[in-house]
Amino acid sequence: MADPTDSTQALPDILAPGLSVVFCGINPSLGAASTGHHFANGRNRFWRAIHLAGFSPGQIRPEDDRTLLQYGCGLTTALARPTARARELSREELAAAAVALERKIELYAPCCLAFLGKMALAAMTGAQHLAWGPQASPFGGAHTWVLPNPSGLNRAFNLDSLVIAYRELRAAVASIS
Repeated sequence: MADPTDSTQALPDILAPGLSVVFCGINPSLGAASTGHHFANGRNRFWRAIHLAGFSPGQIRPEDDRTLLQYGCGLTTALARPTARARELSREELAAAAVALERKIELYAPCCLAFLGKMALAAMTGAQHLAWGPQASPFGGAHTWVLPNPSGLNRAFNLDSLVIAYRELRAAVASIS
Protein backbone atom coordinates (compact mmCIF):
# COMPACT_ATOMS: atom_id res chain seq x y z
CA MET A 1 0.00 0.00 0.00
CA ALA A 2 1.29 3.46 -0.89
CA ASP A 3 1.71 5.84 1.99
CA PRO A 4 -1.14 8.39 1.69
CA THR A 5 1.23 11.14 2.80
CA ASP A 6 3.83 10.24 0.13
CA SER A 7 4.48 13.38 -1.91
CA THR A 8 6.36 11.40 -4.56
CA GLN A 9 3.16 9.91 -5.98
CA ALA A 10 2.42 10.77 -9.60
CA LEU A 11 -0.34 13.01 -8.30
CA PRO A 12 -0.06 13.80 -4.59
CA ASP A 13 -3.22 13.69 -2.50
CA ILE A 14 -4.53 16.93 -1.06
CA LEU A 15 -5.68 15.78 2.35
CA ALA A 16 -5.78 16.87 5.96
CA PRO A 17 -7.51 15.34 8.97
CA GLY A 18 -11.22 16.04 9.49
CA LEU A 19 -12.15 17.68 6.19
CA SER A 20 -15.80 18.22 5.33
CA VAL A 21 -15.50 16.44 2.00
CA VAL A 22 -12.87 14.59 0.02
CA PHE A 23 -13.49 14.41 -3.71
CA CYS A 24 -12.24 11.12 -5.14
CA GLY A 25 -11.39 10.95 -8.82
CA ILE A 26 -10.98 7.61 -10.57
CA ASN A 27 -7.26 8.01 -11.33
CA PRO A 28 -4.91 10.75 -12.51
CA SER A 29 -4.88 11.72 -16.14
CA LEU A 30 -1.48 11.77 -17.82
CA GLY A 31 -1.66 15.57 -17.88
CA ALA A 32 -2.45 15.86 -14.18
CA ALA A 33 0.34 13.44 -13.33
CA SER A 34 2.85 15.35 -15.44
CA THR A 35 1.96 18.70 -13.83
CA GLY A 36 1.43 17.32 -10.34
CA HIS A 37 -1.93 19.11 -10.10
CA HIS A 38 -5.43 17.71 -9.99
CA PHE A 39 -7.82 18.38 -12.87
CA ALA A 40 -5.12 20.20 -14.86
CA ASN A 41 -6.83 19.60 -18.22
CA GLY A 42 -8.62 22.76 -19.32
CA ARG A 43 -11.59 20.70 -20.55
CA ASN A 44 -12.24 19.28 -17.09
CA ARG A 45 -15.06 21.13 -15.34
CA PHE A 46 -14.20 20.21 -11.74
CA TRP A 47 -12.85 23.58 -10.59
CA ARG A 48 -15.69 25.49 -12.19
CA ALA A 49 -18.35 23.11 -10.82
CA ILE A 50 -17.15 23.21 -7.23
CA HIS A 51 -16.92 27.00 -7.33
CA LEU A 52 -20.42 27.40 -8.78
CA ALA A 53 -21.73 24.85 -6.25
CA GLY A 54 -20.36 27.01 -3.41
CA PHE A 55 -17.40 24.96 -2.20
CA SER A 56 -14.96 27.82 -2.95
CA PRO A 57 -15.52 31.59 -3.12
CA GLY A 58 -13.64 31.83 -6.42
CA GLN A 59 -12.61 29.44 -9.15
CA ILE A 60 -9.40 27.71 -8.15
CA ARG A 61 -6.72 27.21 -10.80
CA PRO A 62 -5.25 23.71 -11.05
CA GLU A 63 -1.81 24.99 -10.02
CA ASP A 64 -3.41 26.30 -6.81
CA ASP A 65 -5.19 23.01 -6.05
CA ARG A 66 -3.82 22.85 -2.49
CA THR A 67 -5.85 25.95 -1.56
CA LEU A 68 -8.89 23.66 -1.60
CA LEU A 69 -7.89 22.66 1.95
CA GLN A 70 -8.75 26.21 3.12
CA TYR A 71 -12.39 25.45 2.30
CA GLY A 72 -12.54 22.14 4.16
CA CYS A 73 -12.18 20.03 1.03
CA GLY A 74 -9.57 17.60 -0.22
CA LEU A 75 -8.71 15.50 -3.25
CA THR A 76 -7.57 11.95 -3.82
CA THR A 77 -7.90 9.29 -6.47
CA ALA A 78 -9.21 5.74 -6.18
CA LEU A 79 -6.17 4.46 -8.03
CA ALA A 80 -2.78 6.19 -8.32
CA ARG A 81 -1.80 4.88 -11.79
CA PRO A 82 -2.10 7.62 -14.44
CA THR A 83 -3.77 6.79 -17.76
CA ALA A 84 -4.93 8.68 -20.83
CA ARG A 85 -8.49 7.43 -20.21
CA ALA A 86 -10.11 5.81 -17.18
CA ARG A 87 -11.42 3.02 -19.40
CA GLU A 88 -7.81 1.73 -19.53
CA LEU A 89 -8.28 0.53 -15.95
CA SER A 90 -9.73 -2.88 -15.25
CA ARG A 91 -12.50 -3.50 -12.76
CA GLU A 92 -10.10 -5.88 -10.98
CA GLU A 93 -7.43 -3.19 -10.68
CA LEU A 94 -9.92 -0.79 -9.12
CA ALA A 95 -11.28 -3.47 -6.79
CA ALA A 96 -7.74 -4.24 -5.61
CA ALA A 97 -7.26 -0.56 -4.69
CA ALA A 98 -10.26 -0.54 -2.33
CA VAL A 99 -8.38 -1.53 0.83
CA ALA A 100 -5.75 1.20 0.42
CA LEU A 101 -8.38 3.87 -0.27
CA GLU A 102 -10.49 2.74 2.65
CA ARG A 103 -7.49 2.94 4.99
CA LYS A 104 -6.63 6.39 3.71
CA ILE A 105 -10.17 7.63 4.34
CA GLU A 106 -10.17 6.07 7.82
CA LEU A 107 -6.86 7.81 8.55
CA TYR A 108 -7.99 11.28 7.47
CA ALA A 109 -11.62 10.86 8.65
CA PRO A 110 -13.48 13.29 6.38
CA CYS A 111 -17.18 13.75 6.98
CA CYS A 112 -18.00 12.85 3.36
CA LEU A 113 -16.25 11.04 0.52
CA ALA A 114 -17.54 12.00 -2.93
CA PHE A 115 -16.67 9.61 -5.76
CA LEU A 116 -16.54 11.42 -9.10
CA GLY A 117 -18.40 8.94 -11.27
CA LYS A 118 -19.75 5.47 -10.50
CA MET A 119 -16.88 3.42 -11.95
CA ALA A 120 -14.52 3.23 -8.96
CA LEU A 121 -17.10 2.73 -6.22
CA ALA A 122 -18.93 0.08 -8.25
CA ALA A 123 -15.71 -1.86 -8.79
CA MET A 124 -14.60 -1.46 -5.17
CA THR A 125 -17.90 -2.59 -3.66
CA GLY A 126 -19.07 -5.02 -6.33
CA ALA A 127 -22.26 -3.01 -6.74
CA GLN A 128 -24.12 -3.64 -9.98
CA HIS A 129 -26.18 -0.45 -9.87
CA LEU A 130 -25.40 2.76 -8.05
CA ALA A 131 -27.65 5.78 -7.81
CA TRP A 132 -26.32 9.32 -8.04
CA GLY A 133 -26.12 11.13 -4.74
CA PRO A 134 -25.86 9.76 -1.20
CA GLN A 135 -25.12 6.07 -0.75
CA ALA A 136 -26.59 3.83 1.96
CA SER A 137 -23.22 2.47 3.10
CA PRO A 138 -20.24 4.50 4.30
CA PHE A 139 -16.78 4.00 2.80
CA GLY A 140 -13.86 4.18 5.23
CA GLY A 141 -16.24 5.53 7.86
CA ALA A 142 -17.26 8.55 5.75
CA HIS A 143 -20.69 9.37 4.39
CA THR A 144 -20.43 8.38 0.75
CA TRP A 145 -21.72 10.18 -2.34
CA VAL A 146 -21.53 9.55 -6.05
CA LEU A 147 -21.31 12.67 -8.19
CA PRO A 148 -21.13 12.90 -11.98
CA ASN A 149 -17.58 12.86 -13.27
CA PRO A 150 -16.57 16.40 -14.32
CA SER A 151 -14.45 15.21 -17.24
CA GLY A 152 -15.07 17.01 -20.50
CA LEU A 153 -15.54 13.53 -22.00
CA ASN A 154 -18.66 13.05 -19.86
CA ARG A 155 -21.26 14.40 -22.25
CA ALA A 156 -24.20 13.01 -20.25
CA PHE A 157 -23.90 15.92 -17.81
CA ASN A 158 -23.54 19.55 -18.82
CA LEU A 159 -22.07 22.12 -16.44
CA ASP A 160 -25.47 23.09 -15.04
CA SER A 161 -26.25 19.44 -14.21
CA LEU A 162 -22.87 19.06 -12.52
CA VAL A 163 -23.42 22.16 -10.42
CA ILE A 164 -26.87 20.97 -9.29
CA ALA A 165 -25.46 17.60 -8.19
CA TYR A 166 -22.47 19.17 -6.44
CA ARG A 167 -24.75 21.71 -4.68
CA GLU A 168 -26.79 18.83 -3.27
CA LEU A 169 -23.60 17.47 -1.72
CA ARG A 170 -22.69 20.88 -0.36
CA ALA A 171 -26.12 21.25 1.29
CA ALA A 172 -25.83 17.76 2.80
CA VAL A 173 -22.34 18.49 4.15
CA ALA A 174 -23.61 21.71 5.73
CA SER A 175 -26.46 19.84 7.46
CA ILE A 176 -24.14 17.08 8.75
CA SER A 177 -21.29 19.33 9.95
